[in-house]
Amino acid sequence: MADRLVVIGGDAGGLTAATQARRRRTDLEVVALEKGRWTSYSACGIPYVVGGDVPSLDQLIVRSPEEHRGRGIEVRTRHEAVALDLDRRQVEVRDLDDGGTYLLDFDVLQIGTGARPVRPSLPGMEDAHVHGVQTMEDAAWLLEDVAGANGATRDVVVVGGGYIGLEIAEAFVKRGCRVVVLERGPEVMGTLDPDMGALVTVAMREHGIDVRTGTEVTGFERGLVRTDQGDVAADLIVLGLGVVPNSELAASAGIETGVKGAIKVDRRQRTSADGVWAAGDCCESHHLVSGQQVHIALGTVANKQGRVAGTNIGGGYATFPGVVGTAVTRLCSTEVARTGLSEAEAVGAGFSHRAVTIESTTRAGYFPGAQPIKVKLVYEQGTGRLLGGQIVGREGAAKRIDVVATAVTAGFTVEEVAALDLSYAPPFAPVWDPILVAARAATSQP
Repeated sequence: MADRLVVIGGDAGGLTAATQARRRRTDLEVVALEKGRWTSYSACGIPYVVGGDVPSLDQLIVRSPEEHRGRGIEVRTRHEAVALDLDRRQVEVRDLDDGGTYLLDFDVLQIGTGARPVRPSLPGMEDAHVHGVQTMEDAAWLLEDVAGANGATRDVVVVGGGYIGLEIAEAFVKRGCRVVVLERGPEVMGTLDPDMGALVTVAMREHGIDVRTGTEVTGFERGLVRTDQGDVAADLIVLGLGVVPNSELAASAGIETGVKGAIKVDRRQRTSADGVWAAGDCCESHHLVSGQQVHIALGTVANKQGRVAGTNIGGGYATFPGVVGTAVTRLCSTEVARTGLSEAEAVGAGFSHRAVTIESTTRAGYFPGAQPIKVKLVYEQGTGRLLGGQIVGREGAAKRIDVVATAVTAGFTVEEVAALDLSYAPPFAPVWDPILVAARAATSQP
């Protein structure tokens, strides 16, 4: 009798692993459980559906349940795993359509339960107009709420100024709404250093977004958000407070967890339980610069980890080396990117560091369309090892972070970065690319 792989979670951390394992072992029986209606979709595209850049949620689907079934994976949508018995090798499953439960045996288990939006325990948090935006179910509910208002959604409050907060704020500005972003920190984009985050705050205000930093939300009522600075009118409220790993199912079964409650995994994505693997937003990653375990919820990471887990489940050998925390976003015409360690993170990791910030342009200054760009590099004092970088600028700025990410991963010093043979032509960059200008400035510091 063929071994059975049960996969919990129908997105990148689960079905990428399932696909890879099934490709390597065609005799493997694969059953995938997904509590929602969709599988294998790009959650990162949700704000762009809300804003109208992408026509519909269907455009975000990479592979439907029917397509997975055609590849030999038995996908059961609207089926939620509610308990694990690792000794009996069974998953308790609830059919969300009829309410019944059943036990599903497994030989190998892949956990890809993802993450969920942070929802603080505040009065009114469960009101129907308070939305998280993490899954397609969340997105469908948000769009239904907006459509049901028949154009009456005018005042939108976004709680939190991280990546999702910025992208949702932009989406509702495009819809012609009045948007207020409430951020309890000194600046938006807490993954940036405050001096770079301040540039994003300025850009948001230039685009008509009312950004209120240093503001603590204390509760929600129909039609308003209560804060320590006074009430804010709200037809609709969206949470942009980040996510936490959805790891309770694993933890309750005795599987070891670590930072932020994320599932602990080794380099091959194995958990502490025999024959149980995990990938994606529910589990930890190793940070290549700090050397610490971190929880970084990104689709790029989930897909890579899922591929590694599936390769190993299928009898191959693969490892996931780790992350440097590269991320990018856009607010209207302003692009934002970061990788490696910020100054605060460098201090937290025990580095003695220096930082340098430069201003330049995305193209040769005389060439039409040249846009401003600000680059910040963080590096180790003494050795000059590049620890991280941040970029804020206009069109053509953000993807330069990939050069920094590559250099950080390779362990380059700022001297080595300054000597990189980067491409040049006036429509694409100045003769000294902004990354090179920043690295050269770092080498000039005492």
